Amino acid sequence: MIDSSFSPEVRSRLIVESDKESVAELLSIGLGYPESYFAEILDRLSQNSPPDDFPKYGYVLTNGSVIVGAILLIFSRIKSDRKEEIRCHVTSWYVEQRYRCYAAVFYSRALKHKHVTYLNISARPAALPIVKLQGFSKYSSGQFAFLPVTQLLWSSFDNEAIVLDADEVPDAKFMLFELEMLRAHASYGCWSFWCVAEGSAHPFIFQPRRFKGFIPGVQLVYCRDVHELVKFVRPISFFLTRRGILVVRLDANGPVPGLIGRYFDGLEPRYYKGPKPRLGDLTYTQTVMCPYTRKARAGKVPQMRLKN
Repeated sequence: MIDSSFSPEVRSRLIVESDKESVAELLSIGLGYPESYFAEILDRLSQNSPPDDFPKYGYVLTNGSVIVGAILLIFSRIKSDRKEEIRCHVTSWYVEQRYRCYAAVFYSRALKHKHVTYLNISARPAALPIVKLQGFSKYSSGQFAFLPVTQLLWSSFDNEAIVLDADEVPDAKFMLFELEMLRAHASYGCWSFWCVAEGSAHPFIFQPRRFKGFIPGVQLVYCRDVHELVKFVRPISFFLTRRGILVVRLDANGPVPGLIGRYFDGLEPRYYKGPKPRLGDLTYTQTVMCPYTRKARAGKVPQMRLKN
């Protein structure tokens, strides 16, 4: 639906399939990353099934037939054993310089649903004033890191478990949406598996990363609760160590009781708007769905970047 509250020539509307090439080009020019990167994100979103009545891709700002701004939104239905909620990862966004006067209204209209949890998990320092003006608050202040080999040496044997790949259906209690989620994230390149113990299967998802550009590690993408990571840290550490992983990181607001490691305050903080999310869940976010590393093009990147 076209928003007619702007001037007669400048309007906002949903991104449609035919916009993908123009949106990728605009975001590439504005944010300084390859056009192919944004094309991959849009192709990934074309395969995603958002909840009913929510955008598949996001919104564009247009001047007549020309796209002058865009915001990509990843809507998903997040389930647990107790409730179901709508979540949206607010990802790449940019408005051309001469249309910046429309940017605030454009963004606020895109983030208008009060019952939706909006996430901004990769805001750059330059964008933080805008993020805060949009009504976002911090829910994760930093990262906790630990070495799996250390956990093997010091963790208790009390909570041993059988680790099963996401392709296997465990002969234990689990929720169907968890099986679907693990398999979906395995298709994104994540390591998805179960820890099966005492008749229950506990889901875990980790994203392979190269910390500092060369240290093999993983980022926690999903577990039901961080306490479950602590409980099964020994079998998980054994699984990861066998695959050459040296470092595990997870969102945190301080040291994690039960884990031996170090907390890094201010490293990759996460922000939200709406109902507060929990730690330990980054599912269906852009950095997980499109896991390869973005590299800025050679040359000067525009100073006024509005990027998530």
